[in-house]
Amino acid sequence: MADKEKRRVADLGTLKALAHPLRMKLYRALFVTEAATASRLGELVDEAPSLVSYHLRKLAEHGLIEEAEARSGDGRERWWQPASDGVSIRDQDFRDAPEKVAAHLAASRLFQEQRSELYRTYLDERAHWGAEWNEAAHDSEALLRLTAVELAALKKDMHDLLTKYDEEGRAREAAGETQGRENVALHVYGFPFRA
Repeated sequence: MADKEKRRVADLGTLKALAHPLRMKLYRALFVTEAATASRLGELVDEAPSLVSYHLRKLAEHGLIEEAEARSGDGRERWWQPASDGVSIRDQDFRDAPEKVAAHLAASRLFQEQRSELYRTYLDERAHWGAEWNEAAHDSEALLRLTAVELAALKKDMHDLLTKYDEEGRAREAAGETQGRENVALHVYGFPFRA
């Protein structure tokens, strides 16, 4: 997917399609696996392949995923892949109508809840990851004094750094360095607050 750009979600229909709890789990699982069938994704999210197929078609209708080249000899299997290298959802695209504001808020809350669920799962399973992964994993909180411009610059710098590590890791994996390589989630929130 390195040759595909992020998809900017700027319309209400696409936002609502992605902000369905199961669809977001499927999108995330598909993004991690890079390509999969409804059966495989059903195993990952613990849902029936028929239900998964329905929701995959909905994601495809909005251009979020697309059919992929078959990865097995079974011609009956339908393979799917993300249609872009992730999505970008910006507040500015959903400010001009109350229903857009409400949909964007609901989507943002869903995404945050699912990220928290993913982290809670890691915490519950932390003992099974071993010392090396537990030393590498982290959570932190920084309370900074910034302007909006400075926060935007920090966001860009962090995005550039994450992109560098992702591209290098994927290149090493493609070159055969797969030993010890796992999916890693990094959740970062930067927002203003008043004490």
